Amino acid sequence: MAKKKAEEAPKGSPAWMATFSDLMNLLLCFFVLLFSMSSIDQVKQEKVAASFNQMFSVFEGGAQAIGDGMLISNGVSQLNELDEFINSTGRLDDGSVVSEDVANNASTAAAQEILEEAQMEESEALAEAVEEALDETDMEDEVEVQFTAQYVQLTLKGALLFDSGSVLLKDEAKPVLDQVGLILERYAEGTIEIEGHTDNVPMSGAKYSNNDELSSGRALSVFDYILSVTNLDPATVKHAGRGEYLPVADNSTPEGRAKNRRVEIKIYNSLSSY
Repeated sequence: MAKKKAEEAPKGSPAWMATFSDLMNLLLCFFVLLFSMSSIDQVKQEKVAASFNQMFSVFEGGAQAIGDGMLISNGVSQLNELDEFINSTGRLDDGSVVSEDVANNASTAAAQEILEEAQMEESEALAEAVEEALDETDMEDEVEVQFTAQYVQLTLKGALLFDSGSVLLKDEAKPVLDQVGLILERYAEGTIEIEGHTDNVPMSGAKYSNNDELSSGRALSVFDYILSVTNLDPATVKHAGRGEYLPVADNSTPEGRAKNRRVEIKIYNSLSSY
């Protein structure tokens, strides 16, 4: 039988080399693309290098980047920017690790913001209810309503409540305080604070020697009257004299001084820390 002629080997490189070359080219393009989109920051680079060196002893001989002095994928020597990798592993842009204290502070700040929003919403709803009650009794001109995240404030003019230099309530002030007392009974769930305020004109020839005593006496008079016409728990109602130290208007004009002579009643909401 005749022997078969041996088959000749195919000419050219093996097939796997073409696939391998394509893969290397793709990797090269990928790293070049990353390199082109990055911005070199020497300080960040050094911090990242130091971190890797301490944790993994990756770099030797003072090298400061991956692949320093070596060829990677046929021509790309190193990646100079590693921000994306740092961020993905819980590091900040400057290369530092987010500490537990920082994370806790961020969580606390977020919780505080949520609480303040809830407090403001509750105060706003309470202020609207108080204003509606005042409108029903045609007292919106006698009582000014304001609110913060902590409380709703009712402001009564000093001229409505007292004669000059006196702590005795006027008769015409009592119907107003009666309605305020009803509002407090209906809506106050937390602490109530009654504050007396004066202008900065010094006391002379009156029972009280200074504005501190006068403002305290006026706050106490309102406190006593409201407790006498309501069923409020005295333990939840406070009174204080603030004197001339918290003006709301300019004391250099008669109009401004009139605004500063006032009594403020603060209704703290149920979410308040007060």
